[in-house]
Amino acid sequence: MKKICSLLLCTLILITIAFVNKTFSQQGSYPIDSKVNTTFDRTIQPVPVPVTSPSISPDAIAKYSENGYGVWKYGAGLPVEKRLDLMPDDYSVSTNTAKLLHFFTISDIHITDKESTAQAIYFGLKGGIISAYSAIMLYTTHVLDAAIQTVNELNKKNKIDFGISLGDDANNTQYNELRWFIDVLDGKEINPDSGIKDDPVPGPLNDYQDIYKAGGLDKSIPWYSTLGNHDHFWMGTNPPNDYLRQVYVGDEILQMGNIFEPGGFHKRDFYMGVLDGSTVYGDAKCYGPVANTTPLKVPADENRRSLSRNEWIGEFLNTSSEPKGHGFNKTNSETGFANYSFEPKSDLPLKVIVLDDTQSNDDPDIQGYGHGTLDQKRYEWLINELEKGQKEDKLMIIAAHIPIGVEKPGSFLGWWEKAYVTEDNLISKLNTYPNLVMWIAGHRHKNTVKAFKSPDPSKPELGFWQVETSSLREFPQQLRTFELVRNSDNTLSIFAMNVDPSVKEGSFADISRSYAIATYEIYKIKAELNPTGSVSYNAELVKKLSPEMQKKIQKCGTLIK
Repeated sequence: MKKICSLLLCTLILITIAFVNKTFSQQGSYPIDSKVNTTFDRTIQPVPVPVTSPSISPDAIAKYSENGYGVWKYGAGLPVEKRLDLMPDDYSVSTNTAKLLHFFTISDIHITDKESTAQAIYFGLKGGIISAYSAIMLYTTHVLDAAIQTVNELNKKNKIDFGISLGDDANNTQYNELRWFIDVLDGKEINPDSGIKDDPVPGPLNDYQDIYKAGGLDKSIPWYSTLGNHDHFWMGTNPPNDYLRQVYVGDEILQMGNIFEPGGFHKRDFYMGVLDGSTVYGDAKCYGPVANTTPLKVPADENRRSLSRNEWIGEFLNTSSEPKGHGFNKTNSETGFANYSFEPKSDLPLKVIVLDDTQSNDDPDIQGYGHGTLDQKRYEWLINELEKGQKEDKLMIIAAHIPIGVEKPGSFLGWWEKAYVTEDNLISKLNTYPNLVMWIAGHRHKNTVKAFKSPDPSKPELGFWQVETSSLREFPQQLRTFELVRNSDNTLSIFAMNVDPSVKEGSFADISRSYAIATYEIYKIKAELNPTGSVSYNAELVKKLSPEMQKKIQKCGTLIK
């Protein structure tokens, strides 16, 4: 009888533990809305702020809603524009025949440690720079979590072969920011708090500081990453010096001059500010001229330390999802060389060339390190990869953080004038590889498409596309899906589609969307519209293939019924 009672008691305990675990897994996460769409089906439409609404400060978050900021609604879907820019003038449109490859891109999520002592909040609130301060800094991990869960649902409808981040995973080259990024994709427990534990609203899962379980990317989808300028530079602008490294892990708030003036990076004129994670809206504190601002001590955290290029790469070896390293290996982490290539499908002759085109710490002291560049080693590596891919009859995609050919000379976001290879010469060289399909990038937080036409009209296959993916942090907070399709005449179509993360009403990802729109409106940022009249853009991009590639892919892919 005692054995029976003991057995029943053990069974009851196991059932109770299972129930508690199941309950936690249900309540310990933030599920998305059951309806998942691309922008082909519906779009996010900001509702114009009433003309009678007053101007408010970006950190007056409690006043957003009552003054009509950040209001949005669902609108009609966007069509898919068929782009024949690279094709001969007499080209006759063919039909889509077989699906070859399906992947997704995310970019510029800028996972942010809101309580970091080393931010640039002052430049946001007083300088109107949205990347320095935005209310969505409170919710960056939640947005990423919603985006990844959205990808999982899309994968159920149409199998996704891989995903890739196009850089700026972290906002301020911090260890904890990058760990939160990787851990969200790994589906781990996320504690988006730093310093001492804060709980602005007592209880679990009811404020931005609460611990939660990320959904995690479906284990059947391998994912990769690209190095961005924010991943290894202070706020993406300058290599961290000894002073900055101490500030990152210390309790004193960063002091700096006007970084947009010569020598400003090395001055100590202003407190840069910090967000108070113990308040409901993450109140901004201790920013302004040093002479007029009362110093504030902030609980320190060793996990805020700044990562070097090598250390950033090394963190991708510490993961529970596939592939280990996410494209990087131990040699990459030892050398800091952030280039690699991979072939996503064994039955498709295609490789992805992942290129680090950010600046190096040892570049000459310049006003900002946000330019694109290639030194001799990286350029020669790129050309070698392109030569091998062309010789082996493989289609090629270049994935880099910084786009090419879209910024005016001298732009902070454009190509560096002291790069080993000029932008014009790089583009000219790329136009010699008929198997180069496209260059994909982030960095500018825009959804644009550009055609780099063949310099020889008789060889249209020498042209290639460039597709940019917008930021998951700033409006419109989107990811992209790409589907490569073989056509009836063995041309190639690339379906590039924008996707809004699915959000459940009232969730933190939903709140973040409202904040992203409100911040845009408050800063009076003029949205750069695409040909569709939207910040989003869906397109079918057609490319002619060489006779060799046409023959090689004739039997590849899944037939479209």
